[in-house]
Amino acid sequence: MPNDQMTLPEAVMPNAQLSPRSAAIGALSHWLIPRFTARQYVTYLLGCVGFSTGVCFFAWAGLGADPLYVFSTGLQRVLHFNSYAIAEGGFAAVMLAVWAIWNTKIPIISPFVTFVFCGRLIDFGKKHELASHMPYTHWPLMITAVILCAYASSLIIMSGIGIRAMDLVAITMVSKFRREFWVFKTMLEILLLLSGWIMLALPRVQLRPGQGIVMGIGTLFFVVFVDLLIQPFMAANATLLGMRNHGLRGHSNA
Repeated sequence: MPNDQMTLPEAVMPNAQLSPRSAAIGALSHWLIPRFTARQYVTYLLGCVGFSTGVCFFAWAGLGADPLYVFSTGLQRVLHFNSYAIAEGGFAAVMLAVWAIWNTKIPIISPFVTFVFCGRLIDFGKKHELASHMPYTHWPLMITAVILCAYASSLIIMSGIGIRAMDLVAITMVSKFRREFWVFKTMLEILLLLSGWIMLALPRVQLRPGQGIVMGIGTLFFVVFVDLLIQPFMAANATLLGMRNHGLRGHSNA
């Protein structure tokens, strides 16, 4: 798989025949509502549904949460607030700012669309106990969650729509340092996990009653296997299904 940076639809370039005002309006509309194909939208929606289902399965398995959840839990304990949406949204905003500064581009809003959309799907899945309908739990359910999250992540990246902010940073690192995607993805996940673990280990930082297992073997499985499987899944999609990778190609024009 080529080690190229993510390409999103490029903003409409000013045309000599257009007035500055018309060109600016065209660029703004394209930034807010970029053009994608129907196949990209289908791929993106399947990815969001699959990833949200995997997160629900992780929670139900009870063997540990994903690194972002660990980080968000630790951040809440340190800053004394009670909202995972704020914690995870704030982290996404920081990652998006890093991406924008590093690429000298205007920040895109589609990662927040993914954040809100997947969040709603996860809330729905937990409320209706989606994972309880599976014929197994614990280890088998966790392994199912790993495969779902990894494959769904590959679909979101390949769609080129709403790629999550941390993945955007990892893709930028691919372009800058010419290494495999999984190397930087795993590196960022480990940093996220260590930050959460340190915050949870601070004195007087206690979890609320009924919080459940935050860090466990499932957390390590997520870091190791989800991050390692995303790139092979993208390669399989391209080879076996003939899917175009809109996330890892060319040079960034987002």
